[in-house]
Amino acid sequence: MRRSIGTTAVVAALALAATACGDDGGSGGGGGAGADGELSGTVTFWDTSNETEAEVFEAVARDFEDQHPDVTVDYVNIGFDDAQNRFKNAAGANEAPDVMRTEVAWVADFANLGYLYPLDGTAALDNQEDFLPTAWASTQFEGETYAVPQVTDTLALFYNKSLLREAGVEVPTSLDEIRDSTEAFEDIGTTPLYARGDDAYWFLPYLYGEGGDLVDAEAREVTIDDRSGVAAFEQLKDLIDSGAATTDTSDGWENMMSSFADGDVAMMINGPWALADATAALGDDLGVAPVPAGSQAQGAPLGGWNYGVYAGTADADASFAFVQYMSSAATQQRITEELGLLPTRQSVYEVPAVADNEMVQFFKPAVDVAHERPWIPEAQSLFEPLLTSLEAMLTGSASPEQAASDTGDAYRDLLEDWN
Repeated sequence: MRRSIGTTAVVAALALAATACGDDGGSGGGGGAGADGELSGTVTFWDTSNETEAEVFEAVARDFEDQHPDVTVDYVNIGFDDAQNRFKNAAGANEAPDVMRTEVAWVADFANLGYLYPLDGTAALDNQEDFLPTAWASTQFEGETYAVPQVTDTLALFYNKSLLREAGVEVPTSLDEIRDSTEAFEDIGTTPLYARGDDAYWFLPYLYGEGGDLVDAEAREVTIDDRSGVAAFEQLKDLIDSGAATTDTSDGWENMMSSFADGDVAMMINGPWALADATAALGDDLGVAPVPAGSQAQGAPLGGWNYGVYAGTADADASFAFVQYMSSAATQQRITEELGLLPTRQSVYEVPAVADNEMVQFFKPAVDVAHERPWIPEAQSLFEPLLTSLEAMLTGSASPEQAASDTGDAYRDLLEDWN
């Protein structure tokens, strides 16, 4: 999707506002350097991390303040829920934060609206060749860079070693093996798998496992309702109907985490962000393995987080320096060591403390082969109609075929310029 005339006007207005609020020096046109050449100003930072991560990210932000005494970082943890819309509403009113921790799929959306500062040639980018190609790809829109990678991730199978040992079950490599283990787990009073039904992102391994995808962005075609898409809906429904998995169409995260911690389920599909909580619950009984394959392939989605700078930032120099610091190799190493999250810089994986991390050893190879999502402005909007169809199927009001068809129809309405 190309920018409209209206969007171009927004970009011009925000850039003018940024220049008016700052001095004439420094890269990027904004203020941020005092008379003595030191950085100055205020950087409002919206952090979308969870409760476990937030303490570390805020501490890192405070360390930036310590290094730059004339810069104030206004740290705000807004959480993930509705953060995308909150930023768009704030940016539309010229009240957005200077820096936003954005989910990888939001970058193209924000850039398309003219809400992100183009970062090529600014101090925000440092040693960009060091970034993993897959992480870097999510920062690009129409040939320009609009974000800097922070962490990368994908989904994996978390399992309870004790429960698998008690049931006499090997770590499954496919959905069929999970189905085959149902009776063995029933004998010890548990269910093999928790399959989230309240978040469409967790549906992607089933879709990729059948060789499908939401859309083909290059061909500009909707693919969710082709044979592979229908098969993915069928896979999930059969897991539930057969008793191999349990699900919930509301409060899925809380139910999944508590069911796994309490031993009500032996396995769940989750990402690196859940390692701290899962380890706290299971300790050495926690195991991690690749997402089980479907009938065609093993596939998990590429996820992660980037830093974006608001196009109307008043203190551009300070904002760029903050993003550079937060995405630096040293900061990424610290975040990996303290939280177990995966860096986006290749050099960080060469540090012994990172390379020897047990979860990094699994998740890095998984990220290398993870399935890239479509980096289009509508990418995140694809999840809402998919979730509606999933809920309809799981509550019995739609068949897998109808769920796939309804999702495809909704996508064609959403991507009307593809028609």
